[in-house]
Amino acid sequence: MGADMPAIIGAGGIKNHKIEGDHATPAGIWPLRRVFYRADRVPSPVCHLPVEPLGPHDGWCDDPAHPDYNRHITLPHPARHERLWRDDHVYDILVVLGYNDDPVQSGRGSAIFLHLPPRGGRPTEGCVAVAEVLLRQLLAAGLGEIEVRPA
Repeated sequence: MGADMPAIIGAGGIKNHKIEGDHATPAGIWPLRRVFYRADRVPSPVCHLPVEPLGPHDGWCDDPAHPDYNRHITLPHPARHERLWRDDHVYDILVVLGYNDDPVQSGRGSAIFLHLPPRGGRPTEGCVAVAEVLLRQLLAAGLGEIEVRPA
């Protein structure tokens, strides 16, 4: 939307060549694909993207050796994965970014989301995090992509 905004990024910094497990946030321009939210905690975000409430069986495959790598999955799942239904509030609003998804390349990184900040301002594991009020404003204004670049 033409504006710079501060964000929390991965502990590994911003990298042009992300690999699975490096805790880096990938540099580039990433489209927003869809939004998940915790309907038991927060109201649905207003936006033009597909919006879906999360449930306890939602997950994301982060196993580079599995055909479901970097895809939304239903739990239980046989491959390594991340639970999207978390005890903390980081994924109360979760925007799927179009990183390594068209096509998916094994080992190039998975589960790169735009979400709420970790407690205490800690770094993410490679995602981009912004405050809930800002995320809601951006989604309502029609945000369609983000550019991740070093400061």
